[in-house]
Amino acid sequence: MKNTLKVERAINNYTQEELAKKIGVSRQTINSIETNRYVPSTLLSLKLSKLFNKPVNDFFSLEEDD
Repeated sequence: MKNTLKVERAINNYTQEELAKKIGVSRQTINSIETNRYVPSTLLSLKLSKLFNKPVNDFFSLEEDD
């Protein structure tokens, strides 16, 4: 899975820490998502969707080998 979370975060001028606080996770979780070391849960994905006011598919997508 690939994601554009880092881009979305930058567009909204959020640091990893700020974004983490807004959705109730650690900064390390945000970093792990952005570097594709962690696949977020459905709940976390929906929180991000609500915060950015965009569908989940706008920042998460499947790759060929998924």
